[in-house]
Amino acid sequence: MTPSTPAARAWSTERGRLVGIAYRMLGDLGHAEDVVSEVAIEALREERAGDGRVRSWPAWLTTVCVRRAIDRVRAVAAVREEYVGHWLPEPVALSRLPEDAVADREMLSLGLLHLAEQLAPDARAAVVLHRAYGMSAVEIGGILEKSPAAVRQLISRAERRLRLAPPGDRPPSTADPAAVSVLIAALEGGEIDVLLDMLADDAILWSDGGGRVRAALNPIFGSAKVRRFFLGVLEKAVAADPAHPFSVASLDANGDPAFALTHSGRTDVVVLEFGADRRIVGIRQVSNPDKLQHVL
Repeated sequence: MTPSTPAARAWSTERGRLVGIAYRMLGDLGHAEDVVSEVAIEALREERAGDGRVRSWPAWLTTVCVRRAIDRVRAVAAVREEYVGHWLPEPVALSRLPEDAVADREMLSLGLLHLAEQLAPDARAAVVLHRAYGMSAVEIGGILEKSPAAVRQLISRAERRLRLAPPGDRPPSTADPAAVSVLIAALEGGEIDVLLDMLADDAILWSDGGGRVRAALNPIFGSAKVRRFFLGVLEKAVAADPAHPFSVASLDANGDPAFALTHSGRTDVVVLEFGADRRIVGIRQVSNPDKLQHVL
């Protein structure tokens, strides 16, 4: 979209922010970029109509982007019901996102994007706009065509579901950079027991292979079962390459420290969630190669 008209200039300026909104709602950068491209086409059509209804192009673009993203969330929901195994959001390195898309990192974490799948599309939109972009209930109400009171209720319920602390009183990230660094160093030395010994008793593993590579089809609950899963992975990796069964590389996934585990001819991106006692309570393993192009 050539920035030669008011609509085009506004879209060019706002594009990064629109991508950030759509990605937080969809958990898929490709879908988010598609939505933002659709917004550009719609803006061009609106401007060509020439009836002067648009008083603020940034506000208009935000409204259309959110509504398009809600439509896309509903459309992909049916597709994800047919997804092979457990669906996880697509991890993205912050360097791959436009600067304006990053905004508030709290709503970018893979864990929160995963939890947000439990929310209705309008609730997801309300909490994203409020928490990541500081929009008021009145502004959000205009976009969602709801009263400010209804929007405040949506936000409150979504914050409880996502276990978000009140604004201004936000806890540190559930990722622990120091612990991840120690873990990566140990894994590089072949000491997988370090990972296993850090598991909390009630740890959960989510694994997403999308039918492209072998992965657990359902979440794995409890440290004992997660331990057996990883020992099975190690056994297969050793069988495939006894001399160099796996390699480990640190990386940024949605602003959180993570690592890529390459073994048996494949790569898994592993994002860890730590509890207050610095033990691992959640492991999200994205193995579907279609989801790794923006993080590796």
